[in-house]
Amino acid sequence: MWVPTLYFAEGIPYFLVNVVSVTMFKRLGMDNASLAALTSLLYLPWVIKPLWSPLVDVVKSKRWWILAMQAAMTVCFAALALSLPREVGKPVGAFVPALVIFYVSAMLSATHDIAADGFYMLALDDHRQSLFVGIRSTFYRIASVFGQGVIVVVAGLLETRYGNIPRAWIYTLLGSSLLLLLITLWHTLALPSEERSLEPEAREEKRNFAGAFSTFFRKPGVWLAIAFMLLYRLPEALSVKMLTPFMLDPVDAGGLGITTAQSGLVYGTVGVIALTVGGILGGLFAARVGLRKSLWPMALSLALPCAVYLYMAIAQPSELWKIYVCVAFDQFGYGFGFTAYMLYMMYFSEGEYQTSHYALCTAFMAMSMMVPGFFAGWLQQSLGYTGFFVLVMICCIATIAVTAFIPRTIKHDYGKK
Repeated sequence: MWVPTLYFAEGIPYFLVNVVSVTMFKRLGMDNASLAALTSLLYLPWVIKPLWSPLVDVVKSKRWWILAMQAAMTVCFAALALSLPREVGKPVGAFVPALVIFYVSAMLSATHDIAADGFYMLALDDHRQSLFVGIRSTFYRIASVFGQGVIVVVAGLLETRYGNIPRAWIYTLLGSSLLLLLITLWHTLALPSEERSLEPEAREEKRNFAGAFSTFFRKPGVWLAIAFMLLYRLPEALSVKMLTPFMLDPVDAGGLGITTAQSGLVYGTVGVIALTVGGILGGLFAARVGLRKSLWPMALSLALPCAVYLYMAIAQPSELWKIYVCVAFDQFGYGFGFTAYMLYMMYFSEGEYQTSHYALCTAFMAMSMMVPGFFAGWLQQSLGYTGFFVLVMICCIATIAVTAFIPRTIKHDYGKK
């Protein structure tokens, strides 16, 4: 009863913080350079969360952390609604209160992730963990559709109804706060109060976090692995913060000029569905041929479909179906190609301290998105959308370069049946 809602609750604040914030600030008139830099920094808590994950393990219960973080995020999103500027086009300084609350919400969301994943392992035995893994993934995807799609579409419809962009986003954020409040109340009743004790080896791993940290950097090929984690997704990392502005900016500014609601449908529904299908097929393909053989087709699948944005920047299609097809093609390729990235992190984390090493890999994964995104807006404003997407295509060289060195380091057909 609680697994679906827990992972839905894990996804909603993440997508509000890292995806919906981009659309909202763009609609409120923030320039692209500031938009990309300031929202990229919101990834920071996910980069550094391994540093305080031991605290969540030793202070209070996972159930307490889950309920406390959900209650705090409920308050934050209500406060965020009240902190927004009441006019479009205000200077960046007018967004400082909202940005501060977003950063606090990001810290709370990252902490909630730690507690939720830990609670899942403690409240369920091994059999039920395996039984419900598909359910948790499905409801996290549903949260993705809801966060990137439904919430943005609702905001767009409210913009049209009231003719007032700030008012529309205030109501949208208050609605999101109400949703989190209902989830918090539900989990107060539904989450089991008893958690199983950590297994002895897991307890030992938590106590020796410093040892886990040091052994990670002594692993053979660690610097090549870090380079792969940082650069494999470089085209997507550079472009992702500019895709929503590209869709929303008027045609005479180089964008596509679609509405807020339409952008929510493009990425939050069509894009997420294509991403999910690509990920499922990627998993089936990797299970059939193994990680080593799947790396090259997946790397090319992730990098090369970025060309659709260069096409759209040049052609500026007005037909929505063309935009949907292009985004679906890119997101399918990204979902298929991202499978290799996740499998490689699992492969590299094998051995002693597997859980802690995987947490460090996910920190580098978050960093790979944060750093390029920080500069994306400035680059786009300097180069224009066409020049920017040419640069994104050049970044595909980085994906191909790091992929060339990885297969020889994989000692067995990881992931193959």
